Amino acid sequence: MALAALAPACGLTPESRSPGVVPPETSVQGRWWTWAYSADDDASPVQDTTGEFCDHAQPDDLWFLAGTYGGTVRRSCRIPAGRPLAFPLVNLLGDAADCATFMATAKGKAVLDGKPVEPERLDEAGVTVTDSAGTGTTHACGLWVRLAPLPTGPHTLTIRGSSGTFRTGVDYRLVVEPAPQA
Repeated sequence: MALAALAPACGLTPESRSPGVVPPETSVQGRWWTWAYSADDDASPVQDTTGEFCDHAQPDDLWFLAGTYGGTVRRSCRIPAGRPLAFPLVNLLGDAADCATFMATAKGKAVLDGKPVEPERLDEAGVTVTDSAGTGTTHACGLWVRLAPLPTGPHTLTIRGSSGTFRTGVDYRLVVEPAPQA
């Protein structure tokens, strides 16, 4: 999908404010968008309705979760132990004016194992994103969550986000798998 045609989807954040999660100098938004657009439509983690593609092209240093292009789905996902998580509640690529309008009505919540998780409001110019059309620089904004690695075992995560009439949600069943024995 070309950068010019990008639409709201669940996305990620620029600087990390959670110790031990993602270094502050890392633009998580650009990395997340590149990850989200790295799959063909038939294997897209964002279009996935079951969690079958949640492990697609995951980086080695964290684990991305995806929202939807609208609507709510249920996904199951296995995650290796020791990986911080990063995911959007609602997000957008556009220009500064698009982001100002989008963020004016952006709302969202995340609930992990029955406990609310506080999202961050991110608005970042100069985000580099690579997609099938190449690499470009754009403006990114949204409500994001970054979490330290979860303990091994099962977890539930509910993600809800909206801006204007756009609504997205995912009910995740996450299973953090123990690290392989050496």
